[in-house]
Amino acid sequence: MTLKLFFGILKKLKKYYCKESTVKSIDEWFEEYSDSHQNQTNKKIHWVCVPAILFSIIGILAHFSTLLTALLLVLTLVFYARLDIVLAVAMAALLAVMAWLIIILPVGVGFYIGIFVIAWIGQFYGHKVEGKKPSFFKDLQFLLIGPVWCMDAYLAKVLPKWKSRQKLAITS
Repeated sequence: MTLKLFFGILKKLKKYYCKESTVKSIDEWFEEYSDSHQNQTNKKIHWVCVPAILFSIIGILAHFSTLLTALLLVLTLVFYARLDIVLAVAMAALLAVMAWLIIILPVGVGFYIGIFVIAWIGQFYGHKVEGKKPSFFKDLQFLLIGPVWCMDAYLAKVLPKWKSRQKLAITS
């Protein structure tokens, strides 16, 4: 029964997200996201705070429902796979490491809430330095784009052959 429900949800999401006219490419997402992430200080803050926020959200959710957390992670990876399969695999590896850490760390939900709050303070400071509002004020889907945008930047730094899709090259 649970698998039937799961695949039913996936089918409905596929119908919703697979309309060619409404689906942006990863290049379009990154171009739009990069518009409010030009300042090097803001970028560096994002490279730390975005993964921290992702980690904290997974930690908070996992303390309440492991099944819901797993389902949301799978749906997030489906979203990423539709954009770029290599980035989706890299994100799957990152999410697996984060989930493993959450399982083995002997901390309560307060720890993850603390990370969440501190990281968001960092994010808003970065956008103050940038002088632009966070992208998710325009579209909530940018909350999913931030982590994969950071992964793209990371891969560009560690893999010489990786062609980053971001507007400006990473200089540090």
